[in-house]
Amino acid sequence: MTERTTYLLVDGENIDATLGVSVLGRRPQPEERPRWNKLLHHAEMTWHQPVTGLFFLAVEDSLPSSFVQALIAMGYKPIPLRGEGKIVDIAIQRTAEALESRAADVMLVSHDKDFVPQMEDLAADLDRRTAIVGFREFMASDLQDIPGIEFHDLEYDVAAFTSRLPRVRIIDIDEFDPLEFI
Repeated sequence: MTERTTYLLVDGENIDATLGVSVLGRRPQPEERPRWNKLLHHAEMTWHQPVTGLFFLAVEDSLPSSFVQALIAMGYKPIPLRGEGKIVDIAIQRTAEALESRAADVMLVSHDKDFVPQMEDLAADLDRRTAIVGFREFMASDLQDIPGIEFHDLEYDVAAFTSRLPRVRIIDIDEFDPLEFI
């Protein structure tokens, strides 16, 4: 019997854009970007099984070699894509559709509503665990509304950042700590 796998589908462009535009209001500095190795570790520890991390990125004519090598060193399979349109979205959609026929669990790292049909189909399989990872306040509501899907916050659950982000979010009263604000 083969061991079950978690497929971690990372929409790197979406996470970087959301972090820059919506959270920081500027282009993130290298030290402000997520620690992608923590995301792999979180996925493995959360569902207690091996993780295949697929990191999708759009490229022009040259490969961002240092970033790709760093991803490989962390254990990701980088998937550099070139072409017209929303190539990263198309590739993630096709991958999610291909995973429907596999006995595997799926974590999507994106805020994009373009993945709702595929995530709905994956989540409809009651033997499959599905999750979305990102910043809840910027997550497409259609993604959050999928029955049976888990949510993991990239900052608070995954601890993918080395310093606190300037986020305004709804705080559950049981989690409220006034010392964070005074």
